[in-house]
Amino acid sequence: MNLREPRALRDWIDCGNGLTSEVIRAAIEVHRTLGPGLLESVYELSLVLELLSSDVRVERQVEIPVSYKGTELGTSFRADLIVDSRLILEIKAVDSLRPIHIAQIMTYQRILKFHRGLILNFNTPLLKDGIKRVSVFPPEHPGSSEVK
Repeated sequence: MNLREPRALRDWIDCGNGLTSEVIRAAIEVHRTLGPGLLESVYELSLVLELLSSDVRVERQVEIPVSYKGTELGTSFRADLIVDSRLILEIKAVDSLRPIHIAQIMTYQRILKFHRGLILNFNTPLLKDGIKRVSVFPPEHPGSSEVK
């Protein structure tokens, strides 16, 4: 943690490049084994098994409560996967990623205060074409988001 950063930025959770690289390695192995064309749930479960076999902590279909202006709404969303309590993954099996997919994970990241997220679209001939890295920062931070 860098104590020179503004407090709001320090409150956000970052996972570093090592964890995202490990997740991408595991996702490539799943895609290499199964190929495209299956349901999201199949890839999700397979990725969980692959990550656990590498001793990476992962939670599936995590219920995240939502509040509005400080008031709990009594409802939640489900994150596909949360890796090591620091990285959110959205699993897709769609023809192409749409802007709403990116907006969705960015909203989840802001609620969780996670800097990084990955969208993994397994419905591509090469998985590298289905990976989107999404970085989000607090609204008061310059350059508050990035998609690669």
